[in-house]
Amino acid sequence: MILAILQARMSSTRLPGKVLMPIVRQPMIVRQIERVARARLVDKLVVATSNRPEDDAIEAAVRREGIAVFRGSLDNVQQRFIGALDAHPADHVVRLTADCPLADPDLIDATIQLCLSKGVDYVSNTPNGHAHPKGTDVEVMTAAALRQAAAEATTQEAREHVTWDLYRSGRFNCAWLPCYPDQGAVRWTVDRPDDYAFVAAVYDALYEKNRAFTSDDVRAFVRSRPDLADYGGDPRA
Repeated sequence: MILAILQARMSSTRLPGKVLMPIVRQPMIVRQIERVARARLVDKLVVATSNRPEDDAIEAAVRREGIAVFRGSLDNVQQRFIGALDAHPADHVVRLTADCPLADPDLIDATIQLCLSKGVDYVSNTPNGHAHPKGTDVEVMTAAALRQAAAEATTQEAREHVTWDLYRSGRFNCAWLPCYPDQGAVRWTVDRPDDYAFVAAVYDALYEKNRAFTSDDVRAFVRSRPDLADYGGDPRA
């Protein structure tokens, strides 16, 4: 059983409420869920949000799509993941964040497959120097490793960033899915108003023609629009 947990909150400091901002007539998180649902190796998806009143809107939007929701601590995201895992038991957990409406289902599958084939505790597709674009980040771990990391967590960084100790402590076996050439400077995540404008432009151009547009389609579109290549001062493709 492979469980994808999509963490979401309304209280983003740089762009509050971004996960519900509209992308082609739907909340951004719904567009991301559509893409994650195309990952063949994910058995179940659950959205993990906080128990704060402002996140009621996230629960309502997600449940309308028939997606399970788990609610827990705003600040201890790691325990929110453990709660979601307790509610939906699985052998492996895929960690995703709800500011990535250009999530790549093929990359999700490839990262899962690497974790399964290597038999390791943790896999990410963002190794230093060979990372995939920001906004296509995927982390896959065994449920046992996640539970161990949570039980041994002693810092706020570990509790907030969920997988901090899995790849930093040296106690877990890790593997990495590299990208050649490195695209770690490419920015497809939504963290600022210009990020949102970029993603909205991508969806406006590609979604109606092909709802399952790929990362290569995004790259081709950006090449056709030189004004978007460094929109906001960061590389986009």
